[in-house]
Amino acid sequence: MTKIKTLFHIAGAVLVAGLQYPATAQPTARRLDSLFTATFLPGAPGAAVAVVQHHHTVIIKGYGLADMAARSVASARTNFNIGSLTKQFTAFCVLRLASENKLALSDPLSRFFRGLHPVIGKITLRQLLTHSSGIPDHYAYTDTSGLKHATDRVVLQAVLKMDTLYFSSGTRYRYSNTGYCLLGAVIEKVTGMSYPRYLDKLVLKPLGMTCTVVWQAGRPVQQPATGYTAGNGKHFSQQGPAEGVFFSTEADGGLYTSVADYSKWLTFLQKAKGHDREIIRRQRSPQCTIDGSPGLSYGFGWFCNRGTTPGSVYHSGSNGGFRAFVFTIPELGYSVVIFCNQDGIDLEKLVEAVNHVTGTGNNSLLKIDRLVSFNSTSRNFAPCSVIP
Repeated sequence: MTKIKTLFHIAGAVLVAGLQYPATAQPTARRLDSLFTATFLPGAPGAAVAVVQHHHTVIIKGYGLADMAARSVASARTNFNIGSLTKQFTAFCVLRLASENKLALSDPLSRFFRGLHPVIGKITLRQLLTHSSGIPDHYAYTDTSGLKHATDRVVLQAVLKMDTLYFSSGTRYRYSNTGYCLLGAVIEKVTGMSYPRYLDKLVLKPLGMTCTVVWQAGRPVQQPATGYTAGNGKHFSQQGPAEGVFFSTEADGGLYTSVADYSKWLTFLQKAKGHDREIIRRQRSPQCTIDGSPGLSYGFGWFCNRGTTPGSVYHSGSNGGFRAFVFTIPELGYSVVIFCNQDGIDLEKLVEAVNHVTGTGNNSLLKIDRLVSFNSTSRNFAPCSVIP
């Protein structure tokens, strides 16, 4: 059996098995259903959720509306933009290329791109992966006049204008979408493929994630949800690619997927073998300790909380009226996935409530707003210690 078929078999078989959860989990499923029903109302933008406990899927379901104009109902197969959850896929691609000796995490940006200011060119791929590069946000350096949809290549052009850093690379932590856009550009440079094409070849097709796509102008998204921002009362304003120029950058937050497809990715993370298993272990292990936040580190595309036992690994996402959160405890085969198409829901608090219902009790360090900023004007820094 080929590697592609093997990965598909692992992801698909475990997902199907997980849907047949034991009868003892049914009371938990009912309590979770009540929680989500009360949170996502039938006539408002909604969500799709999946909760897996001891490797068994307790619930996988949609709530509320995927699109208010069409009155379409959200389901487990509705595709949501998952924002910065895309970064875990980008990091996996970079680490795979490193395992094939096509690049090294110690490589500076100057190896891949000409014309960078020396201070920018010295930034390493590892520093980009761990948000410790100090690179400025690209937003203020981008000429948006006449620009409808920004891409990772547009971000690279903005970086070529930079001649300073927020701080010396490797000395502090600051969440950076710019850094992951540059990683997408590196992937394209090394592979000769676009980021969406390489991701499709390396991950999406082998895992059978057939409905998952990186948003691109003119490329259709199957069963898409529409993003909304919450106003006063019950008013919601539509958001998305047409409303935000930077919605469309790829490697930092361009992925659309469903909880059904994403569950295949989570299964792969748990069941991968060989080199991929080692890559995933590194991704979900502390790589850059964020000082001042006991137990909290950034891995490669994941936050790692070692302040509790067993440790948890998680990430949030936010983009154009969409919010997403994935919380996992790999040692327990436990995960909570919530994809939402309105930005007014406190998903961190909701995950805490889910953990309470399931009896997991691992709720610490979910509120990390000071450290995870999706606001392009933020200047929040935290000291960090890079782990060799």
